[in-house]
Amino acid sequence: MFERITPEAAGVASARVKEYLERLERRGLAMHSVLMAKGDALFCEAYWAPYHKDECHRMYSQTKSYTAIAIGLLIDDGKLSLDDPVAPYFADVTERELPKNLAELTVRDLLMMRTAGGGHNWFQSEDPDRAHLYMNGAVANRRPATLWEYDSAGSQLLAALVDRLAGKPLFDFLYERIFSYLGTFKTAEILKTRNGASWGDSALVCTPRDMVSFARFLMDGGRVGGKQLLSADFIKDATSPLADNNITGFYRTNARGYGYQIWCWEQGFGFNGMGAQFTVCVPEKDLIFVCTADNQGHPAAADILIGGFFDEIVRPAAMEPLAPAPVEESELMAYIGGLTLVTAHGATTSPLIEAINGRVFLANENRTGIRQFSFTFREDGTGEFSYENAQGKKCLPFGIGKNVIAQFPQLGYSDGYGGVRTDNGFTYRCASSAAFGGDNVLHLRVQIIDRYLGNLFVSFGFRDGDVTVRMVKNAEDFLDEYYGFFTAHAE
Repeated sequence: MFERITPEAAGVASARVKEYLERLERRGLAMHSVLMAKGDALFCEAYWAPYHKDECHRMYSQTKSYTAIAIGLLIDDGKLSLDDPVAPYFADVTERELPKNLAELTVRDLLMMRTAGGGHNWFQSEDPDRAHLYMNGAVANRRPATLWEYDSAGSQLLAALVDRLAGKPLFDFLYERIFSYLGTFKTAEILKTRNGASWGDSALVCTPRDMVSFARFLMDGGRVGGKQLLSADFIKDATSPLADNNITGFYRTNARGYGYQIWCWEQGFGFNGMGAQFTVCVPEKDLIFVCTADNQGHPAAADILIGGFFDEIVRPAAMEPLAPAPVEESELMAYIGGLTLVTAHGATTSPLIEAINGRVFLANENRTGIRQFSFTFREDGTGEFSYENAQGKKCLPFGIGKNVIAQFPQLGYSDGYGGVRTDNGFTYRCASSAAFGGDNVLHLRVQIIDRYLGNLFVSFGFRDGDVTVRMVKNAEDFLDEYYGFFTAHAE
């Protein structure tokens, strides 16, 4: 797999692929990769530096689709059925008389997200066992098998079911039964929840190429090299619009139906992860699309990415190869070679540089815990944001109009176990850039680019020695210290 062909050989014009990538840039999306394939061959493979083809990336809720496929393997093995009630499998962690809605809940209901309703946030709970939390704390205010409603906690219950019935962690089970045959996922992993269970609703970490290989496996009906690894009938159902997931009445690219933890697009099916981790399979034209990114907080990222893919790539794609277009292909490859991670938007020069360089600003009491801060600007277009908070003195390097890769200085964030605070000096890798908004505003953009993804946007507005600071963060279970408004004044 991963033979390279030109877009024209795939029936797609190189100029269209370039225009699609340019559109993502024009819309300001924070992209990490875009891959497109036809058959077993890639005709587009783009990475935004510092990302590259061998780097593992957090896939967030795309993980749910993998968990569903593991459930299919267990069904093939005769270890459970779609219509089994879920409750008996978790009788050992159930400490209450179950509400009727929860007692009725089946494996099929969980797969289709037509559940009884979860209604709890495990990050905010002291209970480390998410299966125990679901069975004893789920609100269960809906009749199962009625309406679709997103239930990530229910997806985690499926992962717990796999861990129990497979007798091994979810990732190991998938690797043994599928991944090893694909020849991919060799550097991948699934992170753990606080009690060591597979974090099966959110924490697959793998490469975009791994994702392409898995998409191909599903497009081929579960066959690899002539060997049927998973029931073709299960895959057909899993990728079909079994449940109506249009909950607003408005047209959305990802509201065209839902199978078994798998989304249906306007054509085909795919996976959907927070921040714009997408896999799209279009069997009608034998096309696969994979992208990774961190667009948490961007309200239109899915429509720009997926809508654009269908409008600009899928619809005009021909079933037969197009005539070679070496000039356009060369322009596309040159464009891809120059892609870099998005930066803060604004001017790269300002009178502020001289006015605030080296000055210390004392902060009023605020929820971030920042007590004071200063900026240092260098002639090479880089600088440092130095500050003191409850953990002590911190320093964050940045580039003006460009990213500087460093470690985000906040300690205590989770690593291999979600929700577990580290105490060993562990920090997340980040990319930080700055730009100016007029003569009195400095913007600082921080992108966490680790096994956990998040973004932080800080604006500093200066006037007469005073500073108003606004911090906006988009991240799950971290960066909570960096949010809100506060004021400061020159020392």
